[in-house]
Amino acid sequence: MTSPTNIVESSSIKNNPKIDQLDLVTLSENIKLWGKALGFQEVGIADIDLKQHEEQLQQWLDKKYHGEMDYMEKHGMKRARPDELHPGTLRVISVRMDYLPENASFAHTLKDKNSAYISRYALGRDYHKVLRKRLKQLGQKIEQQVGQLGYRPFVDSAPVLERPLAEKAGLGWVGKHSLLIDAKAGSWFFIGELMVDLPLPVDQAVDNQCGQCVACLKICPTQAIVAPYIVDGRRCISYLTIELQGAIPVEFRKAIGNRIYGCDDCQLICPWNRFANTTQEDDYQARHQLEKQPLLDLFSWTESEFLSNTEGSPIRRIGYQRWLRNIAIALGNAPSSEAVVAALKNRLSSCESELLNEHIEWALAQHKKQIPIVNERLNLRLIKAIEKGLPRDA
Repeated sequence: MTSPTNIVESSSIKNNPKIDQLDLVTLSENIKLWGKALGFQEVGIADIDLKQHEEQLQQWLDKKYHGEMDYMEKHGMKRARPDELHPGTLRVISVRMDYLPENASFAHTLKDKNSAYISRYALGRDYHKVLRKRLKQLGQKIEQQVGQLGYRPFVDSAPVLERPLAEKAGLGWVGKHSLLIDAKAGSWFFIGELMVDLPLPVDQAVDNQCGQCVACLKICPTQAIVAPYIVDGRRCISYLTIELQGAIPVEFRKAIGNRIYGCDDCQLICPWNRFANTTQEDDYQARHQLEKQPLLDLFSWTESEFLSNTEGSPIRRIGYQRWLRNIAIALGNAPSSEAVVAALKNRLSSCESELLNEHIEWALAQHKKQIPIVNERLNLRLIKAIEKGLPRDA
C-alpha cells in the first residue's frame, strides 16, 4: 500500500523532461514487479528519515555492544542518514530473498555433538554476491525506463540501518532478537537495498507483532539479547565465531556447543518461523561438503582444502585459522573419544598459531575434565521446540 509524496528534484532528475512526464505511482508498481521477476520475494519503498533511530544507535555504540567491529563506530550516524552515504538519495527500495534450504535438519545437527552446525544462511553461495547482482539489475531496469538515474545497491556491506529501512518499507517488523520478521514468511531471509534519487511513493510500515513473547531472549545460549531489541554483539555466537579476530572468551566456549559458524537459535525458537518457506534459489541450497559434516573431517582440512571447499561461500572470509579455532571449541564440547583427542593433539603438535594452540589446549582440557556443556538444558529445549514446531526442517 502506498501513500502519495511530493515530487522533489535531485541532481540527476532536475530538468529531465522524461521524469516530468513520469507516473511515479505506476513506476513504483512496476519496480515491485521487476523485483519479483528477479527473484525477490518482496519489494518495498521507504523514505530516508531514520532520525528516531539515531539515539538508540548511539547508546548501542556507547555501550560497546559492537565489540571489535570498529567500522560501526567509525561511521557513526551516517548509518542512519542514507543521503550522506549516497548523496542525492530520496528513497530506499528494500528487497527480501528467502534462503532457508531444503532439509535444513536443525534438530538433527544440533543433537549430534560430533557434527558441525553451520548457520543455514551460510551453507550455500555468498548472499552478498547474489543479492547485489540482482539489485544492480533492478537499478539498470529502472534506469532504462527513466533515463538518467542515481542509484546504488547495498547488501550488508556499508553503514546502513537495513532493518529499520526494511521495516519502513513494509517488509516486516524488527523483532526482539533485532532481526526482521514477516508474518507470512518468518525471518529466514536476506534483505538488501537500492538507494535511488527518485521521489517514489512510499509503503506503509507494518505493526510489530512480537507481543509479550520473549522466547528469543530466553533461548540464547550466551544471553546476548540483553533486553528486547538490544543485542550485545560481544556475547553473540555469530559475532564470536565470525567477526571476532582473536581468542573467544572462555566464558562462552561451552555454550557454543557444536556451532562452528554462526547461530540460528533465536530464529529457531521464534513462532513466526512456522510459516517460513524454503528457498527457490539453487544458490542457497546446502553444499554437500558443508552440510551435516563430522567435526573431525572438517578439522582435518588443509588450508588449500578449506579455500577450495568454501569458494564462493561467506565462510571463506573468516580464514583458515579462525575456522580451525571454531572447530577446536566444538571438539572440546564433543563426546570424548580417542579419535577426537588424537586429532586435537596432532593439530597441536604441527601448529604454529598461538591463537589456535590456545583453543586446542582448552579443548584437550575439557576431555580431561569431562565438563558438561553449559546451558545443555536450553539446547534440549530448543531441539524439542524444533521437532514440534518445525517438523519439516527438524
